[in-house]
Amino acid sequence: MVIILLGPPGVGKGTQAARLADSEGWEHVSTGDLLRAARRDGTELGKKAQAFMDAGELVPDSLILDLVRDHLKGVAPEAGILFDGFPRTTAQAEKLGGVLKEVRRKVGRVVVFEAPDETLVQRLSGRRSCPDCGAVYNVHLSPPKQEGVCDRCGGKLVHRADDTPETVRHRLEVYQELTQPLIAWYEKSDARVVRVPADGPVDDVQADFRAAVR
Repeated sequence: MVIILLGPPGVGKGTQAARLADSEGWEHVSTGDLLRAARRDGTELGKKAQAFMDAGELVPDSLILDLVRDHLKGVAPEAGILFDGFPRTTAQAEKLGGVLKEVRRKVGRVVVFEAPDETLVQRLSGRRSCPDCGAVYNVHLSPPKQEGVCDRCGGKLVHRADDTPETVRHRLEVYQELTQPLIAWYEKSDARVVRVPADGPVDDVQADFRAAVR
């Protein structure tokens, strides 16, 4: 089973994906994590990605897909795969479908996590993230043990400039513009699209998530 996870910034899809992956032995694929690992390890793809970032440019889809392709080759055939945060556009979805076909897989389920905008604004305005390992905290809901320090790797936590309430609202608008066509695209495919309310307690959302992927 290959599952695509969609949802606006702050909806918690990464947290939910990690919990399911850890308990079921599934592969949680985050392109952000793949990029960080490639850069940290100094791989050829990591060096190429770093060159784009150093130039202030976005890492192109072709390079992201190369990272995904290389990663999937090391995943056991029987393992489920959760794609978190990718694809974000129909063009990326089409290209990802080609990569999955190369490794004899296809998308079987698309889970759309949903929550009210104001809930997301509150979550994101209190968010603190670790640039070293990618861990995310919330000063209101899930603070680190030591203020400003990552529990996982000891890195210094940062408050992203785009996590102000005004900027978050704009990001939510952009998400809706990009994602609604993507959801519609998947609804016309062989994949089943399921919506999961994500504004409740984490355990309740996890239970609904598990039910959605059965």
